Parts: sequence; structure tokens; C-alpha cells
Amino acid sequence: MTKPVIRCAIYTRKSSEEGLDQAFNSLDAQHEACAAYIASQRHEGWKMLPARYDDGGVSGGTLARPALQRLLADIDAGRIDMVVVYKIDRLTRALADFAKLVERLDAASCSFVSVTQAFNTSSSMGRLTLNVLLSFAQFEREVTAERIRDKIAASKQKGLWMGGLPPLGYDPHSDRQRRELVVNEDEARIVRRLFALYADHHNLRGTAEAAAREGLRSKHHHFASGRRQGGGALSRGQIHKILTNPVYRGQIRHRDKCWPGTHPAIVGEDQWNAVQDLLQAASAKRRGAPSGASTDLDAPLKGKVRDETGDGLTPTHTIRRGRKLRYYVSNRLISGGPDPSGWRLPATGFEAAVARIVAAHLSARADRHAALENPDAAEVGPASEAVAALAQAIGTGGCHAAAALIDRVDLARGRIGIDLGRGALAAATSLQAGRLDPALLRIEAPFTCRRRGVETRIIAGDRESAPDTTLIRALRNAHRWADALKDGAPLGKIAAAENVAERYFARIVHLAGLSPRLQNAILEGRQPPELTLDRLVKAPLPLDWAAQERLLGAAR
Repeated sequence: MTKPVIRCAIYTRKSSEEGLDQAFNSLDAQHEACAAYIASQRHEGWKMLPARYDDGGVSGGTLARPALQRLLADIDAGRIDMVVVYKIDRLTRALADFAKLVERLDAASCSFVSVTQAFNTSSSMGRLTLNVLLSFAQFEREVTAERIRDKIAASKQKGLWMGGLPPLGYDPHSDRQRRELVVNEDEARIVRRLFALYADHHNLRGTAEAAAREGLRSKHHHFASGRRQGGGALSRGQIHKILTNPVYRGQIRHRDKCWPGTHPAIVGEDQWNAVQDLLQAASAKRRGAPSGASTDLDAPLKGKVRDETGDGLTPTHTIRRGRKLRYYVSNRLISGGPDPSGWRLPATGFEAAVARIVAAHLSARADRHAALENPDAAEVGPASEAVAALAQAIGTGGCHAAAALIDRVDLARGRIGIDLGRGALAAATSLQAGRLDPALLRIEAPFTCRRRGVETRIIAGDRESAPDTTLIRALRNAHRWADALKDGAPLGKIAAAENVAERYFARIVHLAGLSPRLQNAILEGRQPPELTLDRLVKAPLPLDWAAQERLLGAAR
């Protein structure tokens, strides 16, 4: 009886890049050993797959390895029955990652084998042995990391430069055994000029503009791989980093401490201290309302909103055709340029959504008599009435009424979290702050932004019905015209009778074949917010209704 074929994939890994440029390196040695092992199991039906999964220069402490992710994708697709590794630590060094890998392999009915370590993961004893081994591997990795960290700390305490990209004004010593920085005089002149410019302008914006006019450029790096970096105009962030880097006063920084370095200073102590005093004075200046106290009537949520990176959202506005358009924008989009992860929210829609969420939350808690923690029976009614009245006031007053209660708003993709201030809520309801239910103070709700033409729609909390009269009219015309066609009337005659062009007629009439669920959603005003008539008639609609719903964002 012929044994079934077992498709084997070889995975190899090496933590460092040292030696990988050789014709026969460690990855090749691992692959050769694994291939020989597979050949020895040919009688069992083992067959080596041609694809190679090699991760060179990648640590085993993470699963974010290109070849490993490619291997897992092929396992999920059912293309691999057995993974062969030279040693188990080539696959992972972390116990938690190992558990994830085993679970994923089991789900795909895939096994793995270590050429130099005999394991049988189908038994509990085999799994225990692997867990013990991986625990030691993880321990070894953590001890190694601690040893490296201690060595770096001790070296910096002696003033040595411990590698990395050298700062503007310095180059690494030509003798690689000497951990020192040497002054690059051309670049050092730029550094001294930046300190002088800041002393003149007292602000980063003026310094950056003056540096750009004088043609001062950032440090240019040319890596061994051929990649080039830097050499451009200095941004405000780069200038601030230079002005606050103690390396220019001859020190080496490690975490929050500075040690005398072995390299010469570029900036004199007096100039350094003068610039630091100016920077400190500039940072202490009050810019607008303090965080959490929105005195700006145009931006009631100023200083309260942060995105998933911890970056604050700053109120800003633009004038378009004489109309003021307000936004809340992630700070990094203002100071650092384009960033796809940044937020840019239309202020009116965002503030309305926040107010609606707060009002709905308070109203729901009032309906459930859940305003107080451990209330007496006599307290429940009045407390609920007070919270319900506050919800109603927010519904009337909008975000300005809600903002006084809000401590913080956290944005994330698909979610919004709002923290209400205990003291503010107690003052607004005349309830004792210490008696308020903690769940009353924290709100979590769905939150999504979708583009609809040039408009950004915010969908937050429970969606309200929003009938689109244009879509509804087009849908009704489509059914009426489709019925006329079924009765045998010529297309041109119907179009002429409706006083529409034949091309427009043809584009609208096919909407009669739209998914019934989509049609019902349009009639009830529950269609996807980004769905417009223009998108509907231009989209190449598939005949399958489920495919239509997926294409138009209405799939369940």
C-alpha cells in the first residue's frame, strides 16, 4: 500500500547578518541538514517542497519575520504538511509565541520536526518537554539582552559612543575599536550656526526659516546597502533635537542621565546654557487655553482628544469660499507632515457625535436606574431623574454642554472612549461625587469615519436613519421604467416620455436589479453613508446580490 505524500517545508533562521554574504552560510547549512533528514524519511512518504523559507538577520524573539509569515500563510492555505527545522529555537525563542504557532499548526493539520532534537508534539509529554526547552531558550535570550543593556550603560558611563547613526557635527572614529566621536568641522559649523540662530529668534519656526534661507542641511548618511538618508532642509523637530542633545556640550546621554564624553564639545557651555534657558522659557509660555479647560468657544473639545498613538488633536480651521471650516487634526499632521495614521475630523460632525454619545449614555443609565453605586431605594428615583435631565440638557445644548463634563476623549479605529469627570458630573447633577457609579463615568462606543465625495461622514454610537431622496427617487424611477420595458415599450420611447437622455435611462434602470436588502436599506435610510447615486451608477455591479452588498459596503 502506497503511503500518502507528506509535503515538507524547511524553515531556517539566523539572528545576525554576520557571514550571510558568504557563498555557503549558516542558513545553507541548516537547509542542507534538514534536506538530508527529509531524504532519510522518503520511505515514509516525506517529500521536500522547492520553496525556501529563510530569515537571515532576524531575531527569534518575534514572529514578525518575512519568511516565517510566508510559511504560515502557506500552512494556512493547506500547502504544507510538515515543517522541518534544524533546532526548535530556529522557529521561536518565546514560549508564548510557541503556543501560538502550535495552535496555528494544529488548526491546519500541520506538524513540525526538529532535525537535531527528537520531539513528538502529538503527546502531552512531548509538549511538556518542548515547553521546558523553550523556557530555557527564552531565559537565555532575556539574560543576553540584560547583559547587553548593562554593557551599554557601563560604556556610556565611561563616555563612550555606543554606535548608531552619529549626530550632525560628528563622525565615528576611523579606528572601529575606539568607541569615540570625532568632530566633522563642516557639520560642526552648521550646529554652531543653529544655536546662534535660535539665540537670535527665540523660537523654532524663525530658526527653521532662517536655516532654510542659509541653506543649512541635515546630516547626510550613505549606508553600506546603498541607501541614502538626510541632506535635506532641517525641520523644527530636527532643530529642537539638535538644540537639546547634550552630545554637543561633550556629554553622552543614557536614559535620563548624562556622563562626560570622550569626544570634544562643539558648543560652549555659556551658549548651551543660554539656549536651554530660552527653550525652557518658550515651552512654559501659555498657548491658548490650558489642556482640559476649553475657553475657546469655537473648539469646546480643545485639549481633550487624543488618538491611538497618544497624539493630541489640535483644533484648526481653513477658509474656503469665504466659509470657515473647522477641524480637529492630529498634531503630527501639523508639525510633521503627511501621516496616513493621523486623524483629520470635521469639527462640527465630531462635536455633534460626541455630544450625542454622551447624551445617549447618560439617558440609558438613567433609564436603567444605574447612576449611583449601591444606592438606597429612596435615592434611585431622584438620581435617575437628575441624570436624565442632564442628558436632555446635553441633547439641547450640544457639545458645549457636554464638554464641561468630559475629561478625555480617546480615538481608535472603530472605537471612541470618553471619560467623564466625576466632579463635573456630580456638580451638574447635584449628586455626591463619591456615590456615582464608576460605569457612569466611562463611555465606549463605535466610531467610524467614511468618505462621501469631498465630505467626511462620522458614524458614532447608534446610527440614525438618514433617507437619501436622490437615491430613493432613482430607485423608484428604475422600477417604473423597468416595468415599462417589460410591457414591451421601446427604450427610446420611454426615455423621451420621461424627458431624460437614453444614456441616463440605461444607467438608472439597472438599479431595479439591486440587492433587495440594499433597496430596503435605501428606502429606510440605512444605506452605507458613503453610498451615493454617482457611485451606484458608476460601479460595475455584479449580478450576485451578496457580491453587490460587499462591493457597496452593506455586507453583514
